[in-house]
Formats: sequence, structure tokens, C-alpha cells
Amino acid sequence: MNDLARILLVEDSALDAELAVRALGESHLANEVLHLQNGAEALDYLFRRGEFAREAGALPAVVLLDLKMPKVDGMEVLRQIKADAVLKVIPVVLMTSSREEQDLVESYKLGVNAYIVKPVQFETFVEAVKQVGAFWAVLNEPPTICISKSPGK
Repeated sequence: MNDLARILLVEDSALDAELAVRALGESHLANEVLHLQNGAEALDYLFRRGEFAREAGALPAVVLLDLKMPKVDGMEVLRQIKADAVLKVIPVVLMTSSREEQDLVESYKLGVNAYIVKPVQFETFVEAVKQVGAFWAVLNEPPTICISKSPGK
């Protein structure tokens, strides 16, 4: 098992997720990428609930989060991450097709670390994901966090 913290990719578009995972792989990041398809799964994973109740290990190095998703949208996932004493230190990068000013403003009010509008062109999208992954999973120096605490406690 890898000692590096994984990258959590929360994306409901199978195509966008496949491109993101491939781009991260092409960046030669050693971090494992965990792809979840909606906000409900992401919250269950982060709060170690449901099928993830027995999940062990470190918190993700970064959460790459789509905004418009079924079940629980990205804004609510962001809200719950940043409201939790343990989870709030995890960098969250919104990767969305939304150019709505209210989404941008609200996400920064909630504590998003970066807001990226997904490029339409394939090559530009892949390059953006590579840069995001390299910065947040490799270059960024996060604080040491106590992972023995359960989120939400």
C-alpha cells in the first residue's frame, strides 16, 4: 500500500473522471486516485459511514470536487467538509463547468481552496488536471493532522 495520501475525485461524469484519472497518471503522481460518483458517496467516505465505515488510513491529500452532481451536490459536500474540525484542513478544489458568479462566491465563502472551470478542449482539460494534481498532491505542504480522530467528533 502506498504511503502517500490518496487523491479523492468526486465526479459524476464518467468521461470527465476517466480523463482526470488518466491525466493524474500521466503526471506520474504516486498517489492513489479514488473516484466516487456523487456527493453522498464522498461524504460517506470522508465521514467513514455506510460502506466506508471500516475504511482506515489517512485523509485524502486533496478533494477534486465537481459542483453539479446527483444526490448531494458539490456545494453541500464542501459545506460539510469545511464545517468539520478534522476534515476542514483538507484542500478542496472545485472543478466544474459552472461559470455562475454565485457559485464562485458561495464556494469561496465556504472555504474552497481553488475554483477551476473545466476547459472544454481535451488537451486543456488534461493539462489543468495535471497541474492541479501536481500542486495539491505534491507541492502543497499540508499541516500535520491527527487522523486518529474520527471526522464529525
